[in-house]
Amino acid sequence: MDNITHSIIGFGVGELVHRSLPGEADDISQRVRHRLLLVSCALASNFPDLDLFLTGLLPDPLGYLLNHRGHTHTALLALPQALLLAALLWLCWPAARALLKASGPARRGLSASIAAGFALHLLMDYTNSYGLHPWYPFDGRWFFGDMVFIVEPLFWVAIGVPLALIMRWRTARWLGFAGLLAALLLFALKGYLSWPSFAALLLIGLACGAAQWRAGAGGRGGLLLALGVCVGFIAVQGAASHAGRERIDAALRQADPSSRVLDVVMTAFPSQPLCWSYVSVESNEAAGSYRLRRGLASVAPAWLAPLACPAALAESRTAQSLSASVVQFESGQGSLARLRALKHDNCQVDAWLRFGRAPLLDMVKGELSDYRFALTPRGNFTTLHMVPAAACPDGVPGWGYPREDLLAPPH
Repeated sequence: MDNITHSIIGFGVGELVHRSLPGEADDISQRVRHRLLLVSCALASNFPDLDLFLTGLLPDPLGYLLNHRGHTHTALLALPQALLLAALLWLCWPAARALLKASGPARRGLSASIAAGFALHLLMDYTNSYGLHPWYPFDGRWFFGDMVFIVEPLFWVAIGVPLALIMRWRTARWLGFAGLLAALLLFALKGYLSWPSFAALLLIGLACGAAQWRAGAGGRGGLLLALGVCVGFIAVQGAASHAGRERIDAALRQADPSSRVLDVVMTAFPSQPLCWSYVSVESNEAAGSYRLRRGLASVAPAWLAPLACPAALAESRTAQSLSASVVQFESGQGSLARLRALKHDNCQVDAWLRFGRAPLLDMVKGELSDYRFALTPRGNFTTLHMVPAAACPDGVPGWGYPREDLLAPPH
């Protein structure tokens, strides 16, 4: 997820932890604990992304692809990271240090906030199609949730409105409301968010805000409702992703019965469970080739046709209909033998294939790129320019190959 979402979730959970604990002995201690738990949970919710400073350890683009969402995004290294964050807070925050020495609830709250922050970072990163490998070194496989758009405004609204109401200063409160509304309007006007979704988000914000208002000065009603809405939304997105994948898989099999569908990468639209972008990976061992397709799908085409999904996330090129639910915009093909030979002979390609989920091989340009990111605004950041006899990169992590099923013939 983006770091704004990680931060909002961290602040919300930190506030909920604080309000769930017994009060401190005096107002000053209560205020220190409040700030400590919010800051610690928000920092923990972002801490694993410090691996961005490690991207320079490998040449581009391998440094970003293999070291971001790398070791700091594993369950094994969550504990030392949590201990490091707790130590930094202890050393750099004298008032918090004094409170922690004297207060059991503050110590429990700090432990819960930091643990929740790290766990939520990994869980939220799992929900999108970029993926992570949380069980390394015991299991190097990537896990992809394919459920939630990487910038999801529902989390901002559901959690942000109760947080804004909790703010002590009226100016800050209204700035919070204005910022949320401006972000939603920008998403809608730019075509990333449909107007029905915009209206639904406003209703969710009003409901969570009203629940928090009714809960009173020390209440948790709005925060608990926001947490329930977020969990329910992820569950709905998971079910919709599964249904959409089944529709796409069926359409692909009908379009080419001779190919085997290995994977369908599902990318959600913001706050719109019916609309999905997809990238498919198909293999035809007999022909010695594989195919990648990119398109749109609707879970309920009778209500919302694929091409009626928010325009900014749909391609402008001519669409080919594969079924009532599925359209295809573009496709690419590659040679299985050539891809497998490059993996064996080119150590840079071998390293890249520890990231690539949808490898598009262009031998004319001498490039290898991940088809998932073909339409990013600044170009495909995954593109590897293959250099013959290039020096092998040192320190390549041992992540599993997402396309192991493509890189070796089936037994």
